[in-house]
Amino acid sequence: MSNVVGWGAPAGGRADREVIVVGAGFGGIGTGIALQRKGIHDFVIVDKWYRVVGTWHANTYPGVAVDIPSLIYSFSYEQRGDWSRIFAPGNELRDYAESMVDKYGLRDKLRMNTTIVAADFDDRNILWRLTTDGGREITGRYVVLAIGGLERPKMPDIEGLQDFGGVLVHTAMWDHDVVLRDKRVAVIGTGATALQLIPAIVDETRHLTVFQRTPIWVFPKSDTAVGPLGRQVLGNRRIRSVLRLAGNLGTELAMSGMVAGPRWLTEGGRRLAEIPVRQWMRRQVADPALRERLMPKYGLGCKRPSMSNDYLKTFNRTDVSLVTDSIDRITERGVVTADGREHEIDVLVCATGFKLWEQGAVPPFPVRGREGKDLQRFWDEHRYQSYQGVSVPGFPNAFTITGPYGFVLGSYIWMIESTAAHLSRAIAEANRRGATEIEIRQQAHDEYFAACLRRQQKNFLFTPVCAGSNTYYIDNHGDSPFRPSTHGEMYWQNRHFDLDVYRYTVGAPMPAPAALPEEVS
Repeated sequence: MSNVVGWGAPAGGRADREVIVVGAGFGGIGTGIALQRKGIHDFVIVDKWYRVVGTWHANTYPGVAVDIPSLIYSFSYEQRGDWSRIFAPGNELRDYAESMVDKYGLRDKLRMNTTIVAADFDDRNILWRLTTDGGREITGRYVVLAIGGLERPKMPDIEGLQDFGGVLVHTAMWDHDVVLRDKRVAVIGTGATALQLIPAIVDETRHLTVFQRTPIWVFPKSDTAVGPLGRQVLGNRRIRSVLRLAGNLGTELAMSGMVAGPRWLTEGGRRLAEIPVRQWMRRQVADPALRERLMPKYGLGCKRPSMSNDYLKTFNRTDVSLVTDSIDRITERGVVTADGREHEIDVLVCATGFKLWEQGAVPPFPVRGREGKDLQRFWDEHRYQSYQGVSVPGFPNAFTITGPYGFVLGSYIWMIESTAAHLSRAIAEANRRGATEIEIRQQAHDEYFAACLRRQQKNFLFTPVCAGSNTYYIDNHGDSPFRPSTHGEMYWQNRHFDLDVYRYTVGAPMPAPAALPEEVS
């Protein structure tokens, strides 16, 4: 079926849909369900891909899996006990998303293969006009940007990258036709993606060279297959809920608590936690010199930690090389490092992450609010900011799922549930009041932003402990746009905020100007 046929310019200020959700990942799916729960059913979910769950559709590299236990990385209202492993592989996350689309009746709401290239607020008609890459226009009274950040790959800024004569691939654009067997393969990057990829491909390659800029903290991974008994236990709703609660409390303490807790807890707890982790990491690598090159010099928690039982052991192999000299340039035959050596390779894999909190990257297309106010330019000039990660003054009837200061370290699903509940509550209140326009009040927004900045002052991310971590927790302004709070606080505040922090405008769209009479000659 055609995704946009019949959609066009509205007549008399009437929009095609009440709500347009951009993005059919977990954020878009969670938004659709939240809207329905508030009695809002006139919406569509548009996405550039041909299937849902963007991040898990884009990332299909070997070894891809969730790095938070599946029991936690799932919606509270859609818990499952039939995961194949404690940390589910990517294909199961895709199946989970598809099952939610069907269960909650979202299939008919989807408009796939539809790429949005611009969003403009029509002040006169009080609606949003979204333009697709095909030049069509979609209009909605409200727009929700549920665009994830882990599907827009960031290629490394290295001289000569496009001159490489072999196969070049990014982990977020994995080509399953690429042959790795008996090839000389290089991986640039040692973050959370590389940590999964490297052990998954090493048995295929003739030789694997890993270029490391910054070592990563690695935890042992308590992963195992969930057998019949395990599924029976997790199939019990009460037992599953208790286990989920325990997992969430652990996540609160280990992750969000590290940036939101008192300094005596965050500093002392971090130092204590580092000791056993460093000891375990050192035991994985036989060669003392190599071992130290793999050990992070920055503190635990400064950069996203990951879990693997195989990553560090991979470097014990004679067919694996770790290169820590900086990369000077890429040639047709391979990678030249600062020491002048050319490492000849056949396949170059860029595990270099995604475009997060970078100038010109957020949002990924022009979003223009009242009187043409550009969101990307506003954030570039005035720092990333939004109320509860959801709303920005000057952008009426617009909401974000992954806005600044809406993230809390831990399960991404927590954030989606919270922000989706927030925006659906706001839209429902606008409908109750008969309002056609809703906008966050400047004072409420500024107070929230100021509170986040105050809390950041005690955040160890900005101390010498994190020097050299190259963390994406810090944006290009030098701030950390992650909400400095616990999951519990975020969960509560997004559901119980004072509804009057928004301004509601009741009234019909402005009529179109009358046509001027033809000049009499």
